[in-house]
Amino acid sequence: MDPTPPHESQLHSRLDAIATRWSLIREAHIAGTPQSATVARQALVLRYAKSVRRYIGGIVRNTEDADELAQDAIVRLMKGDFAGADPGRGRFRDLLKTAVRNMVHSHWAKANRRPPGDADLDAVAGADNRGDPLWDAEFQRGVLDHAWAALREFERKTPTNPAYTLLKLRTEFPEASGNELAAKLGAKLGRVVRADSGRQMLRRARLRFAEALVDEIACGLADPSPARVAEELADLGLLDLVRDFLPADWAQSGALAE
Repeated sequence: MDPTPPHESQLHSRLDAIATRWSLIREAHIAGTPQSATVARQALVLRYAKSVRRYIGGIVRNTEDADELAQDAIVRLMKGDFAGADPGRGRFRDLLKTAVRNMVHSHWAKANRRPPGDADLDAVAGADNRGDPLWDAEFQRGVLDHAWAALREFERKTPTNPAYTLLKLRTEFPEASGNELAAKLGAKLGRVVRADSGRQMLRRARLRFAEALVDEIACGLADPSPARVAEELADLGLLDLVRDFLPADWAQSGALAE
């Protein structure tokens, strides 16, 4: 990776080039282009299905009901029921959470019954889109999953750079010394890795992971500016994973620095 700071003409270029979830939603509802819309809807499902299922499961505490509700939410995404979504009304993750929460309420209402005694009513109470630890935790988990997947794909395409393997080793052995971590990486790669080389490789792997996090966050914002990305990272408790790579000119450049 070239650590040279971006030229002025390249400022914001990476963030500006990111296709946001909102643009994907718009494409998912374009009339007259069913194939394109289907692909866009499938992409939305792949991004959010697991987070939606885990969130619903945390609310209703009943596997069959949770599976049914999650399936309904996925069907809604595939049918394009978010055609009226407006980025001016808030973040996409808030829109999705509200839709899922309303579905849970409707499910209980249609069944003409009160929520089961072990349901987490606080998770579906009120209309405030903020302050929902359950949803935030599941969304954070989804963001991290996608960042790890991006890093794994990077290593697959660039086998000479074991960024995913090394960072996974660090998470598995957080107390390992530089020498120990280098030895473990060497065993994985089948070659000797010096401790100093391992430290440099780890720093770059962390940078690559931070970039994946920034990209994933930017995808969910209508305005993926550096300031909004940083705010969203902080809201999801992920800013510390990026902080070491935020240069003084982050607000202007939108580019992380090693």
